[in-house]
Amino acid sequence: MGHLIDGIWNSGPILKKEGDGSFERVASSFRDHDVEKVAGRYHLVVALACPWAHRTLIARALLKLEDVISVGVVSPLMLENGWEFGAPGDDKDPATGVKKLHELYTKAVPDFTGKVTVPVLWDSQRQRIVNNESSEVLRIIDRVWGDERFYPQALRAEIDEVNERVYGSLNNGVYRCGFALTQAAYDEAITPLFATMAWLDERLRTRRFLVADTLTEADIRLFTTLVRFDAVYVTHFKCNLHRLVDYPSLFAFARRMYQQPGVAATVDFDQIKQHYFRSHPQLNPAGIIPAGFDVDFAAAVDL
Repeated sequence: MGHLIDGIWNSGPILKKEGDGSFERVASSFRDHDVEKVAGRYHLVVALACPWAHRTLIARALLKLEDVISVGVVSPLMLENGWEFGAPGDDKDPATGVKKLHELYTKAVPDFTGKVTVPVLWDSQRQRIVNNESSEVLRIIDRVWGDERFYPQALRAEIDEVNERVYGSLNNGVYRCGFALTQAAYDEAITPLFATMAWLDERLRTRRFLVADTLTEADIRLFTTLVRFDAVYVTHFKCNLHRLVDYPSLFAFARRMYQQPGVAATVDFDQIKQHYFRSHPQLNPAGIIPAGFDVDFAAAVDL
C-alpha cells in the first residue's frame, strides 16, 4: 500500500519537518534539460487537477504546441496506486502503454523507489523521463519551442524574485495550510499566504501582468493556484481569511489569464474538485464535494 499526498506515490512515509507538524514538499527526482526541438518525440503526462502539471499545459497551449508535444492525462482520483490513467485499472496512456504512472517511472528506472509525481516529460525515442520538476519542464518547453518568451533574459531577476515569494507563501503555502498537523504550523503558513495575496493585489492594481506588463512564467505559475483558490483551497485547505474574488485586481488578473487563447481549455473544475475532495481522506474522510462558489472567470476584463 502506497502513501499518498499531492500526487506523490511511494513506499515510505510522507515527509514532514521534524517535530513541528508542517508540510514539507519532496524534491523531484528527474532533472535533465537535454531536449531537442523535434515534433512528436516528447510526451507530457499531466493531471488536469494538479496546479504544478497545469503550468506545463498552459505553456503548451500558449505556444500552440498541441501537434508537437503529445499529452497523457491521468485520472483525477489518486488512490492506493497513486496516479492512474482513466478509471483505476481500466485505461492506458496512449503514448507509453502504462496503466499506472509509477509503471512509467520503473520503465525508465527499473529499481526506482522514489516519489511519483506529475508532470512528467517523457522522451519516447530514448524511453526515459527527461524531467518531472514542473518549473523546469515549463522552462524547457519555453526555451526549446518558445525562444524564452516567458523567461526573457532582461526580466529574469525580477521574475525570479516574484516567483520566490509566490512559490513559498502561496503556491506551496496553500499546501502548508492544508496539510499542517498542528495549529502552530497552520498559523505559521496562513499569515504570509494572505500577506502575499494582498501584495499581489496591490502590485496588479496598475498593471496587467506581474513583470513588465508582459505575460511571463511568473503569471503562469501564479494563475494555476488562483484558479483553484475559491473552488478548493478556501474550504479544503482552510485558506479562508478571504476569497480570490475579494481582491479586485488579483481576480481581474486571474480572469485575464483564463481568457488568454487556449488557457480556458486547460482548466477542468470537475477534475480539480474530484481530485482534492476525494483523494485526501485524511482531510475529507467522506469524500463529499462541496457545492462551492460560482466564480465566473469568463467575465469581461481588459486583456
